[in-house]
Amino acid sequence: MESLVNLGEGFLTVLTPMNMLWVFIGAVLGTAVGVLPGLGSAMAVALLLPVTFSLDPIGAFIMFSGVLFGGLFGDSIAGILMNTPGNSTAIAGSIEGHRMAKSGRASQALATSAIGAFIGGIVASILVVFFAPGLAQLATLFGPAEYLALAIFAFVAISAVVSESVIRGLAALVIGLAISVVGIDGASGAARFTGGLPELFDGIDIVVITVGLLALGEVFNVAARRGTKEDTRLLPSTGRLWLSRREFRLALPAWFRGTAIGVPFGIIPVGGSEVPTFLSYGAERKLDSRRQKPMFGKGAIQGVAGPEAAGNATAGTAMGALLALGLPTSATAAILLAAFRQYGLQPGPLLFERASELVWALLASFFIGMVVLLILNLPFAPLWAKLLKVPRHYLYAGITVFAMLGVYATSSKVLDLVLVLAIGLLGFAMRRYGLPVAPVLIAVILGPLAETEYRRAMAVSEGDPAALVSSPISITLYSLLALVVVGLLIQRVRRRRQEKALV
Repeated sequence: MESLVNLGEGFLTVLTPMNMLWVFIGAVLGTAVGVLPGLGSAMAVALLLPVTFSLDPIGAFIMFSGVLFGGLFGDSIAGILMNTPGNSTAIAGSIEGHRMAKSGRASQALATSAIGAFIGGIVASILVVFFAPGLAQLATLFGPAEYLALAIFAFVAISAVVSESVIRGLAALVIGLAISVVGIDGASGAARFTGGLPELFDGIDIVVITVGLLALGEVFNVAARRGTKEDTRLLPSTGRLWLSRREFRLALPAWFRGTAIGVPFGIIPVGGSEVPTFLSYGAERKLDSRRQKPMFGKGAIQGVAGPEAAGNATAGTAMGALLALGLPTSATAAILLAAFRQYGLQPGPLLFERASELVWALLASFFIGMVVLLILNLPFAPLWAKLLKVPRHYLYAGITVFAMLGVYATSSKVLDLVLVLAIGLLGFAMRRYGLPVAPVLIAVILGPLAETEYRRAMAVSEGDPAALVSSPISITLYSLLALVVVGLLIQRVRRRRQEKALV
C-alpha cells in the first residue's frame, strides 16, 4: 500500500505541463534516434546525456525514461521495414517482422511491435513499483565483499554473454578497466596514467567515453563501409494500422509469454535484452512447429509479439535493478548510472530515502511514457520510417557535430575533444575486430566500485582473502556466476559440434 501512495505522489510530480513536455520530448527523440540503423536506445541516451545537464534532476530523468523506451521501439521500426535493426535487441523481432512487411503486412507488424512494447513495459513497471523497495532493503545486507562479488558477477557474465568469444568479451572488459583507473587514486592520492596532465586528475568523463565509443565509433564504422553493397531498400508501411481479431488472438499469448521471459533478465547482468528476445523467439518458434500449418518463415505475428514484449520487459526490470541495487545490467543502464552520478546521486538502497521524490517520479514516468509512446507509435510509425530515407552522409555528419558540441559543452575542455576522437577510433577498432562495447561501459562504471570495495574488504579483514567468500550472499553470487559460465561454454561447444556435423 505504501508503494501505491508513493507512486501516486510520483504521478502528481510528473503530471505538470513542464514535466509532461519532457516525457513527450524524450519519447520523440528516443524514437527518432532509435529508428536510425546502427544507433539505437543506448546511443540515444548517450547523445542526449550532455543536453540534460541544464535541467533539474527530476526533469532530466523523466526525459530519459521516454528516451529509453522510445529508442527500443525505434530500433524495431528499422528492423521491420528495412531489415536493419537499430540495435541488437531488435534482431529477433525483425526476423518475422520483415517477412510480414515483405508480404504487405508492415503496418500490422509495427502495431504488434508497439502493443508488445507497451504490455512488456507496463507489466515490468508494475513489478518494479512493488518489488524495487524490497530489493533496496535486501541491498542493505550487502557489505564490501558482497558488492565486490556483485561487480565481478556483472563483469564476467556480461563479457561472456554479449560476445561469441569469451576471450573477446574479457578483452573488452580489460579495456574498460584500464580506462576506469585513469586519474587520482582515492586511497593513496597517487596520479595514475595521467601523463602529467592536470585535466586527467579527475579521470576521463563518462560522457566522453559513452559518446566516443557509441556515437563516433559507429560514425567511423559507417564511413569505413561506404561504397560497399548493402540492401537498404525501405519497404512501405501499407495496410491497416490495427490487428484483426484472429491476429490479436495469436499475438496476445505471445505478448505475455515474452513478458514472462523478459522480466527476470532485467535483474541478471547478461548485457541487455539480446538473450531474452532470442529465447522468446525460440519459444514461439517451437510452439508454432506443433501447429498443423506452421507460420514461421512466412511472417508469423508471434515472432514479432514475443521478442518485442521480452525486450521492453527486460528494460523495465533493468531500471528496477539499477535503482534498488545500483547494478547496471546493460549498456543503457550503465549510461543511466553515469547520469545519476553526474547529479551527485548513487542508485542503491539509500536512493529511496535520500531522493524518494525523484525515484517515484521516475517510476511514474515509465507508465506515462508507455502511453505517450503507444499514442505516438501506433498511428505514426510510417512517418518515423521516413527518417530512414535521410542520406547517411548528412545523418552521420550531423551526429558527429552534435556529439562534439555536447562533449565540449559539458566541460569546456579541448582535451575532451581529443579524447572523444581517440575513444571513437578505439570504438571503431573494436567493431572491426568483433570486440563488444557493453563490457567496456560496464567496466568503466563498476571498475572504481569494485576497486574501492575490494580495498575495504581487505582492510576490514586485515588482508585475509577468505573474507571475500565468507558470506552466504557472496558465495551464492560466485556459484551463480560459475553456473552461467559453464552453461555458456557447454552451449557453445554443442553449437560448434552441430556446425561441424553440418559441414
